[in-house]
Amino acid sequence: MFKTIKEAEAVAYTLSSPSKMPCFSYSIPAQKCITGGKLKSVANSICSKCYAWNRGRYAFSNVKDALNKRFQSLTNPLWVDAMVYMIGKREKSGFFRWHDSGDLQSVEHLEKIAEVCRRLPHIKFWLPTREYATVSKWMEANVVPENLIIRLSALMFDAPGPAAIAKRLGLTTSGASSGEDFTCPASKQEGKCQDCRSCWDKNIANVNYKKH
Repeated sequence: MFKTIKEAEAVAYTLSSPSKMPCFSYSIPAQKCITGGKLKSVANSICSKCYAWNRGRYAFSNVKDALNKRFQSLTNPLWVDAMVYMIGKREKSGFFRWHDSGDLQSVEHLEKIAEVCRRLPHIKFWLPTREYATVSKWMEANVVPENLIIRLSALMFDAPGPAAIAKRLGLTTSGASSGEDFTCPASKQEGKCQDCRSCWDKNIANVNYKKH
């Protein structure tokens, strides 16, 4: 269908490339987060300190423009095909992250993501999300692709991830700590994953990040 990256980008726009990540990602506006938008004004919620809301490079007009173009592309009927083409051509690490900014918009959005994963079985995908109800609803009729790791993210700092929901669905979790009980090594590695791939590992039930 697509012959060039440029053709696919005309449909789904560009992949994002977070400096911390060992791989590409795909970001949409944090302001479009459904649960995150409600939590933004809640004290001690992880979303109240969201780095992607309007901090750092996310405050730049060109970045905001890219985020919005990706968001608008989600309803394009060729979005899945475009994403499969771009990720398949560009991602050489064997890993990919969904949403370094933003979150799931609907059951239909999750199904599109799952279809991309199904069609790229050689790549491990990581999807962090606070949209528990969306994931639960989608899983009533679908099985998570083997190469997609869905981590249900905690809502508050120093609180566990939603372990009960994750256990019921057979998923993993993540949290964020203001203390020293974090397990993600990035804060000790110039903010980068380096050779750690815990977030993509289904055998690691919970990843705890350091508050930043």
